[in-house]
Amino acid sequence: MVSFGSMTELAYAGVFMALLGVVLTGVIAFANRRLYVFEDPRIEQVEELLPKSNCGACGMAGCRNFAEKVVAGEIVPAQCTVNAPAQNGVIADLLGVDAGSVEKKVARLACAGGRHVAFMRARYAGLSTCRAAAVVSGGGKDCAWGCLGLADCATVCGSDAIHMDSHGLPVVDADKCTACNDCVEVCPKALFTLEPVSRKLWVACKNLADGDTAEASCEVACTACGKCVVDAAPGVMKLENNLAVIDYAQNDRAARKAIERCPTGAIVWFDNPNTPVKGVESKRILRQNPLPMIGA
Repeated sequence: MVSFGSMTELAYAGVFMALLGVVLTGVIAFANRRLYVFEDPRIEQVEELLPKSNCGACGMAGCRNFAEKVVAGEIVPAQCTVNAPAQNGVIADLLGVDAGSVEKKVARLACAGGRHVAFMRARYAGLSTCRAAAVVSGGGKDCAWGCLGLADCATVCGSDAIHMDSHGLPVVDADKCTACNDCVEVCPKALFTLEPVSRKLWVACKNLADGDTAEASCEVACTACGKCVVDAAPGVMKLENNLAVIDYAQNDRAARKAIERCPTGAIVWFDNPNTPVKGVESKRILRQNPLPMIGA
């Protein structure tokens, strides 16, 4: 049996809860009005026209961030290199701006050590990925910095811009490459970087061993002989940790002359983004068969 006093307490509690609900509703409504931030509806529209890969090739944190910057006029649509130019044109028309232009970037590999020029010190047997192989004593290649050739980069490339050649090295099709950054992230040896096509001078090696040791592992390794440093314009090239390094801040002064006396052909010149050229004094590799394993 419920007493009169209990009923009164329940009534008071009900009134209190009702009043509390009204007050909280008012507070939320007030806060919503004061804290509301307008979002341009075009951001959503632009985002829908982007590839939604969130690759970061544009320099933004993701496609949403890119859309916000484009709508704000801080960047141009062409900065999305994954989109086709026509698609970026649609974005430009939507916003009533010029699509702009951004220098094309391509993925470049800092290794030329295929099976016909680079020695193996062990056979890897396991999951057929570079990342898995790298965990097992570096993957079996005698050059600890060299490409493992198990095609993680080709597998992850969504634009079909990378294929493996007959010597187990990735080859990038610059015409298809969208500079999405996926190959850069997946390579366990950090051999890929995204480079503007205007950078024609390139060091196709990352071996940090001394010259004799490097060449004993791979016939096309950089031996840090220093000839490229001497032949290049002052400041363009230097030697760091037994490896030739290019200062791209001096790229306007970089010239093909820097590759001509490279004895191994580790320093190359891109006449076009798909064709690396070696110097006249670089050794020519005619061998097509894989090198024997060390100690075999």
